[in-house]
Amino acid sequence: MALKTLSTFLTPLPLQNPKSRTLILFQFPKSRSLKARLSAEPDGTGAAAPSPGERFLEHHHVAEAAKLIIKENKKNRNKKNKDKPLKASRNVASCYGCGAPLQTSDEEAPGYVNLETYELKKKHRQLRTVLCGRCRLLSHGKMITAVGGHGGYNGGRLFVTAEELREKLSHLRHEKALIVKLVDIVDFNGSFLSRVRDLAGANPIILVVTKIDLLPRDTDLNCVGDWIVEAITRKKLNVLSVHLTSSKSLVGVTGVISEIQKEKKGRDVYILGSANVGKSAFINALLKTMAINDPVAASAQKYKPIQSAVPGTTLGPIPINAFLGGGKLYDTPGVHLHHRQTAVVHSEDLPSLAPQSRLRGQSFPSFQVRSDNVEEGSSKVNGLNAFSIFWGGLVRIDVLKVLPETSLTFYGPNRLPIHVVPTEAADEFYQKELGVLLTPPSGKENVENWKGLDSQRKLQIKFEDVARPACDVAISGLGWFSVDPISRSFKISEPKQIETAGELLLSVHVPKPVEIFVRSPLPVGKAGAEWYHYRDLTEKEEAIRPKWYF
Repeated sequence: MALKTLSTFLTPLPLQNPKSRTLILFQFPKSRSLKARLSAEPDGTGAAAPSPGERFLEHHHVAEAAKLIIKENKKNRNKKNKDKPLKASRNVASCYGCGAPLQTSDEEAPGYVNLETYELKKKHRQLRTVLCGRCRLLSHGKMITAVGGHGGYNGGRLFVTAEELREKLSHLRHEKALIVKLVDIVDFNGSFLSRVRDLAGANPIILVVTKIDLLPRDTDLNCVGDWIVEAITRKKLNVLSVHLTSSKSLVGVTGVISEIQKEKKGRDVYILGSANVGKSAFINALLKTMAINDPVAASAQKYKPIQSAVPGTTLGPIPINAFLGGGKLYDTPGVHLHHRQTAVVHSEDLPSLAPQSRLRGQSFPSFQVRSDNVEEGSSKVNGLNAFSIFWGGLVRIDVLKVLPETSLTFYGPNRLPIHVVPTEAADEFYQKELGVLLTPPSGKENVENWKGLDSQRKLQIKFEDVARPACDVAISGLGWFSVDPISRSFKISEPKQIETAGELLLSVHVPKPVEIFVRSPLPVGKAGAEWYHYRDLTEKEEAIRPKWYF
């Protein structure tokens, strides 16, 4: 084979005679192109030698097979990446008030900033300090909804679905984080998020119960704390601890901060909860309390999340540098639930569903109802039997069978009027007074679009102890009413031999997606501490039972 222009390599090889040595030249050919190999002489002669055409076909088949393998590998990689949930980018400039990405094109959409302001802030690298136009309006009391879809809200333009907001939280189950889950005490069952593990994964959870300042006066919080722990034990949710708090009065917030600092361990902290449960208000209370001793939290107060009565105020994760030792605090979009009353009413009526002051139980029958129902020439009282109670235009309770002394006590927004009418006239009363005496819905257009109380649930309530309420009936997104077989006022005014056990029958009507929960009675007010009983626990139950703090 003739020598060509190639790199050479010299190596000494020993011969049989060790005294005589020589150098033998070895030649290694460089890699050649396909064209060069096809034009080269075949290795060998005769009919067995492959022709240039056969060499080309062989190379072509190898190249095609390689392409198929690369394509299949790429397809598998794409499928793997698709199955993995996307994490929200933290590099996109967002409104610090609601977490919506900043934009300059749609003035009515969340995240809007005028172009001049955007360019100026971008030039000085201050986009993280921008508050969008929607947040400015919300801070002045405007009711601007932005969430649609299953669990969204009626009225106004809808820019994001409830499913898309939930997707923004899907990455949490794959991260190492500390979850602070918020629950509204007024809407405990409706805001509980029983399937929170679908979002949080195996991450540890601290349960924070908000708005306890709204409970009736003289409520014993020892009883309430024990009731909450019993409730989460029945729901089989493992939590590190339970905290009773008020973002308004800052009660209980210090205990939450201590627990976060103890369990954080360098991880990010995510505030999680259903829509309008008070996450942004809780974060503001958290920062305000931490700022006393922590300069990092004090500086974070300048750009804190906006809070309003509109469910769906927060539209994206909002990172907050709140901890001196590393890790961030995240305000997250609320989980929008279709079974709450807030998903049924128009955006204009949403403020009427939010209690503004301490709850005061309204009991029925009142003295007037009882006196009107007395038979002539008799002292017998039928009580609420054959009566219907309307809670605004959102709930109707038909009393089918109760004791003459039975009372229903309502706890919820004080803006919702309560009316009692005979059941035989209830349908006519509802049609006539909807939007007038029975609100929400309010406004002619909202009343015309109202679908009515389509869902009906009949309740058979058994009681064995007349010294305490038989149960609570909670309406998701609104409040609850307690069912007392023998009203407290009747026990005091007319002490006599009364039934000690029995059954009560009620029929509750609500809008179709709204859920009704029957639960053990929440011990509120001074009377709650008198009838509430603490359950005796075994040593094993005592060991695994979460502690609660106030």
